[in-house]
Amino acid sequence: MGWTPPPPRAGHPYYMHDAIYAQPGALRLVTRGQETALAAAAGRLRAMERVLLSGIGTSWHATLVGELLFAHVGRLGHRVRAFHSFEFKNSWPEPDPRTGVVVVSHRGTKRFSLEALAKAKAGGGVAVVITGKGSGEGLAIADYTLRTVDQEASAAHTISYTCAMMLLASLAAEMGGADDVRHELEGIPDHLALLLGQEAWDDLAARFANRRCYYFIGGGPNTATALEAALKMNEANYAKTVGMNCEQFLHGPWAALEADDIVFVIAPPGPSYERCLAVARVAKEVGAPMVALVREDDKEIAALAAETIAIPPVNELLSPLLTVVPLQLFTYHLALRRGVNPDTMRADQPAHGRARASLVL
Repeated sequence: MGWTPPPPRAGHPYYMHDAIYAQPGALRLVTRGQETALAAAAGRLRAMERVLLSGIGTSWHATLVGELLFAHVGRLGHRVRAFHSFEFKNSWPEPDPRTGVVVVSHRGTKRFSLEALAKAKAGGGVAVVITGKGSGEGLAIADYTLRTVDQEASAAHTISYTCAMMLLASLAAEMGGADDVRHELEGIPDHLALLLGQEAWDDLAARFANRRCYYFIGGGPNTATALEAALKMNEANYAKTVGMNCEQFLHGPWAALEADDIVFVIAPPGPSYERCLAVARVAKEVGAPMVALVREDDKEIAALAAETIAIPPVNELLSPLLTVVPLQLFTYHLALRRGVNPDTMRADQPAHGRARASLVL
């Protein structure tokens, strides 16, 4: 029997708001009681010749962060790769017994994530699932199941995303024996709590409420943050958005940028910083305002920004746990400014409701 969402709320605070602000507490608790499963799953994955991560939508974005965490923190190097579940199921060879697969799926009901898991199990390797509490029964065939949070009432998933990344980071730390990362993960909830109260988010949304297009640009693990922010905007406030890797943006898409657009540059210190600085300079020359998500002591990108959001100093590989949250809040408050319900994915509007009903996901 599928999960039934609660009745829609008629105004602020919508369910998405509650989920965003519940993230510090959820991140503190998400590994509690799952230590044995994390250690066992890590041990099995560490022994595999290769590890594949699979997800769709927000869950796919989590696997893109997980890919780099497994490569560096988990010490898998080039033995790990993230796949969109649809492509893994339909376009890639069958995995063999030397392959571990981690499937991320909050609801556990999406066809291609379930088929990706079935494909992994058929190959004879180890299968790990990261999913929400009360998710679909189809995931029960996994060798190990790690749980995030209760099913989200909002169609625009937020808390399940950060909790999935926290579990992927914890799994990577277990695989690599990375005590420094384990310690840093313990501090993430406190950093996040401070970040949630940092800005007047409604004022930020009001200031940039009528832009032609919203660009979200990042690099390294924050390529996923850019993609996720664009997806949240599509789902929650229906604005025209682009989410992209910084170098990809510089290789042509920048030519479509106009002065009545806005660019969000996600640029904590790391290998992508200089190319994000190039993006900021492009935005400045074109005349598009730029919002910079940078460290508090940043000088170069911040000097070009119309608005700066200070990100606490953390390992770049863990920074997506923090950088995505201001963008969730901007998305939410922009929905309020646009007079739409961020929870429904437009199913409350007749044409889009009919379109949603026609989809089989």
